[in-house]
Amino acid sequence: MILALLAALRGPSRLLVTRRQAIVLAIAGVSLAVHFATWIASLQYTTVAISTLLVATTPIFTALYDAIALKRPLTRLAQGAFVAGGIGLWLIVGFNRTPPPIPGHTLLGAALALAGAIAIAVYFLLVRGVRESLDTRTIVTHTYTWAALALVVASAGAHQAPPQLDNVTAWSGILGMALISQLLGHTAMNASLRWFTPSAVSFSTLLEPAIAAVLALFIFGESIAPAAIAGAAILLASLGVVLREEPLAETNS
Repeated sequence: MILALLAALRGPSRLLVTRRQAIVLAIAGVSLAVHFATWIASLQYTTVAISTLLVATTPIFTALYDAIALKRPLTRLAQGAFVAGGIGLWLIVGFNRTPPPIPGHTLLGAALALAGAIAIAVYFLLVRGVRESLDTRTIVTHTYTWAALALVVASAGAHQAPPQLDNVTAWSGILGMALISQLLGHTAMNASLRWFTPSAVSFSTLLEPAIAAVLALFIFGESIAPAAIAGAAILLASLGVVLREEPLAETNS
């Protein structure tokens, strides 16, 4: 609604795109909706720290796409990092002992979080394709609108009613996510795609799991097993290696 108001003030003609661009932005918007839906759903079945950590694996999937689709070969160091990252994931999921809101479905929670990582990787890759010809405001207005529509339809299909109007806590959280996480955070990430690759942009999220883990510990009392902490360290280090090796892979290509 905020972006629609800004678009009205600027003039609707500023949002005109070609048919191909409109299709790409629509698919990107739906991918963004899948990212949010799966990531938020994963928090019911796994801990905040584990969910956020797995969502941060986006660089792995963007790097894999570049290696397979764009024929940008991975260096041996990056290949080793992928193997180490897999070991880290196994330690994280296999040794998680903190009960989530709905216990007994740890693998489902992990799968949902990884689906969120893949979905946002798709989003970054699609936006990269139209980044040079469209400005940030046009991109986010289209993609956020499609994401919002997709989530509303999904909520209606799942018979999920919005919170009661007097539920201050719920609406404060929704407004906080919309105004800060989305309009400020995700829009900044979209803008940075003009200068950086999707994998490099994803690097900015690597601090998120650590911050989320600390907050979850103090707010919800969520502790992490030593083996899971070791797995998290291995995974974050692996992501760092993949991102560090990315420019070398681009040069080689």
